[in-house]
Amino acid sequence: MELSGLLSMRKLTHDEIALNRINVENIKNYKRNPIYALVDNVRSLYNVGSIFRSSDGAMLSKLYLTGFTPHPPRKEIEKTALGSTQTVPWEYVKDPLAAVQQLKENKIKICAVELTTESKPYFHVIPQDFPLCIVVGNEITGVSKDILEHADMSVEIPMYGFKQSLNVAVAYGIVLYDFLRILHSQRQE
Repeated sequence: MELSGLLSMRKLTHDEIALNRINVENIKNYKRNPIYALVDNVRSLYNVGSIFRSSDGAMLSKLYLTGFTPHPPRKEIEKTALGSTQTVPWEYVKDPLAAVQQLKENKIKICAVELTTESKPYFHVIPQDFPLCIVVGNEITGVSKDILEHADMSVEIPMYGFKQSLNVAVAYGIVLYDFLRILHSQRQE
């Protein structure tokens, strides 16, 4: 079987990829996206590591780890974070409401990723909603009622199968990167 009309494509080498990387030594000089994240009571160290890695790729402004969420230094976090704990600004705050209050004082909207009576699909967020903080919660119980009471909005990922939720790190990545798409589409207009 002959396939014609396809582009001649090849995988980039590690050296080619490295040419486009941000210089870690100068990372503080780079502009970060107006997106923050708050991770509350997420138990899995591997989920936390994955959230760090997605946050690095998105040039997140700051990551807040709250409640009993594990935080660096932990080898299990590093296993999936692959060094991004060094490139993502982060802070551990035991009380999530203290972090929420700090964000709101800085005029950052709180956006819970949770099924609520008022949630809308994540892709309905608009550029005027930024800056905002994505809040993800526990793998079983989700975002706490206390945080939801202070949230400016909640978004959901439409589910078409039997299960009504995704892994917390996967859900975070989907929402984070679509929010980046929304931001960058605004900048191109």
